[in-house]
Amino acid sequence: MESVLKLSQDGSDPSDAEEYRTAPHNLEAEMALLGAILVNNEACDRVSNFLLPEHFHEGVHARIFEAASTRIRSGQLASPVTLKSFFEQDETLQDIGGPAYLARLAASATTIINAEDYGRTIYELAQRRALIGIGSEIVNNSFDTPVDKSSRNLIEEAEQQLYEIAESEKYGQGFQPFGTALTEAIDMAAAAYQRDGGLSGISTGLKDLDEKLGGLQASDLLVLAGRPAMGKTSLATNLAYNVAAAYQAEHNADGTMNVKNGGIVAFFSLEMSGEQLATRIVSEQAEISSERIRRGKITPDEFDRLVEASQRLSAMPLYIDATGGLNIAQLAARARRLKRQRGTLGLIVVDYLQLLAGSARRASESRVQEVTEITTGLKALAKELNVPILALSQLSRQVENREDKRPQLADLRESGSIEQDADVVMFIYREEYYLGRDEPKPNTDEHLQWQERMDGVVGVADVIIGKQRHGPTGTVSLHFDANLTRFENLVRPGYAPDIRD
Repeated sequence: MESVLKLSQDGSDPSDAEEYRTAPHNLEAEMALLGAILVNNEACDRVSNFLLPEHFHEGVHARIFEAASTRIRSGQLASPVTLKSFFEQDETLQDIGGPAYLARLAASATTIINAEDYGRTIYELAQRRALIGIGSEIVNNSFDTPVDKSSRNLIEEAEQQLYEIAESEKYGQGFQPFGTALTEAIDMAAAAYQRDGGLSGISTGLKDLDEKLGGLQASDLLVLAGRPAMGKTSLATNLAYNVAAAYQAEHNADGTMNVKNGGIVAFFSLEMSGEQLATRIVSEQAEISSERIRRGKITPDEFDRLVEASQRLSAMPLYIDATGGLNIAQLAARARRLKRQRGTLGLIVVDYLQLLAGSARRASESRVQEVTEITTGLKALAKELNVPILALSQLSRQVENREDKRPQLADLRESGSIEQDADVVMFIYREEYYLGRDEPKPNTDEHLQWQERMDGVVGVADVIIGKQRHGPTGTVSLHFDANLTRFENLVRPGYAPDIRD
């Protein structure tokens, strides 16, 4: 076989150089940044939003940066004198001069104006080192692939690692000081205080549901469960539409984006086709029965409304993936890709959970183990992308065998993992559906009593919140239009809207 080795310009074999290649780093930039911080603590503010101790190549530099940052965050002075006591017993620092090294850093400091440039250099080189690590892992795994892993699995793992690096300023930072988490909590409370309706999360578009949930919270896994014909998919499409229709964002000069309202929605429809889902949504908005749309039995005026609604909906940031048979790793990869492409993501909907697949290994063990892997993966994805995930779920048939058919947590299929991993579990229940199947004979006392009960539940759907980690449980009643498969706020008897001139 012909050799592919080539000699370098000086005649040496490049393979020799390969043995001595070191990971990219710049110790001078690290020293210059630390010196600037020790001379003027304001330099730390210029890099604190993106630079972490682990981005430094030299371990002692990482410890100096961490100690200085901690003091500065607490309002104290970080200087060679104040940091000296922290490093008197540091063995690594002793090898390069001990605490006197701090004074040398400060003495060789450059202007604070260059601090951010030095920080960006350090961060960029850290990213390259991480990429080298991933590349080496890909090569090693490709040479020695376990029997239970396919090339697709390797690609998805590599994609996840690359995504985490790309989003490393937001996710995957490891331990963080409690003060950082506390600041984020206060910022969230301030945003809720300033936002209309006082919501800390994304509005569902349904007032009473928002009051119970506080909106759809970032990083939450919400499970919406119900028996067939209760309207799970209809409610999910309503919420997806409301979030996408309310989307408002502004682009900053540095390329970042501030979402003011609503969000971009990813809808994974594992049961219905994209065309069926789109028909439902356009039916709701044009106020024309989806059955009549499919059969073409609409008037010219209704057709005009259909076209108008379609034009309005076509620009909405609602993305549908109707691929059947997805597994949890593929779903996660596609969600990451959409967020990377659009820069932000507001809501992920999965219709429905039991149609997702887990890994081949878990599937071979048992269905319970497979569903556990799926729910754990969905919760991890919600935290990774910092986005709420609404997953629909089937209920077991035991509901039908009870006299009271209102669902409970124990009715969830493979309920152990679903109930455990979900932050919110909601059930949808329509008494009208069950009562309509038990109509007694006409012109009897039983029928009169039945009619009275029926009049009170027609068009009413209950969303039962059976679990909520950070809020109350209870029941929210909504209005359900079965012809349009649309959920709306329930107008209670005696309600009178404000009259404006």
